[in-house]
Amino acid sequence: CRQCNVPRTLDEIANSSRVGRKEIGRTYRFMTRELKLKLMPTHPQDYVQRFCSELKLSGEVQSKAIEVLKEAADRELTSGRGPTGVAAAAIYIASILCNERRTQREVAEVAGVTEVTIRNRYKELTEKLGIKVEL
Repeated sequence: CRQCNVPRTLDEIANSSRVGRKEIGRTYRFMTRELKLKLMPTHPQDYVQRFCSELKLSGEVQSKAIEVLKEAADRELTSGRGPTGVAAAAIYIASILCNERRTQREVAEVAGVTEVTIRNRYKELTEKLGIKVEL
């Protein structure tokens, strides 16, 4: 999936295949090692289009989320963070800024992360990027 620029989470693959997340992760690591595959880690931007589409958000929200993510990456705020959680928080912020508000729960369900993850990434991004969001 990743080589075709369609990243999928372990949970998505596990749900589709009825194989446990742990087994999929183990098999993935084995295959990449044995086949000597050089796969780059996914980036939060890779998830924005799909998540926005599932949330029925406009292209404006999608563009704003990508803008937030680019600024966050430039300031190295995404390092060591799960890409789906960072993408979800950027979409949540963008949806509010563009007056197409979605709840943390709605965004969390689509992204496969917890509401706490969104709150934590939201707080980091808004504070460190100086984004003023009216809740």
